[in-house]
Amino acid sequence: MAQTSSPISGVAERYAGSLFELARQANSIAKVEADLNSFEAMLEGSADLTRLINSPVFSSEDQAKAIAAIADKAKITGLAGNFLRVVAQNRRLFAVPGMIKAFRQIAAEARGETTADVTSAHELTAAQQTELKAALKSVAGKDVAIIVTVDPSLLGGLVVKMGSRQIDTSLKTKLNSLKLALKEVG
Repeated sequence: MAQTSSPISGVAERYAGSLFELARQANSIAKVEADLNSFEAMLEGSADLTRLINSPVFSSEDQAKAIAAIADKAKITGLAGNFLRVVAQNRRLFAVPGMIKAFRQIAAEARGETTADVTSAHELTAAQQTELKAALKSVAGKDVAIIVTVDPSLLGGLVVKMGSRQIDTSLKTKLNSLKLALKEVG
């Protein structure tokens, strides 16, 4: 994996790499990935949980107790549950979103896939996702796992990030470009 200058991404990649190795040894990569996706969905849906993992005000004991309770309630057990507890005890919860993303990338590479982050103005149908995967596969030369997020501010179109490439066909960007061009003319 490429080295970056961000200390968070370095921490995230090291933790994700260690978790992946443990999951591979236990033959439970798919379960760990599903549990991490479940935790990520909870994180995106809860401002309080986001505050818990990002705030330095909470002690490591408080964070560990809260994460243990959340993991138990959400039935995140095994390696993923233990992983979240260890991360909380080590005061690294702030890097969990990066760890989840890094784990997903490592798992995809191990399956012979690459990942693409897709931002859409509206929810994509299964047929649209299948068509998009096929188009991206022709560009990448291998299977592509897509992670779709919805951002209504795009108005229409897609923003696709795959590795170091970014394709922005959003209506928002096109309108901003037109606005800029009109300012230059006027």
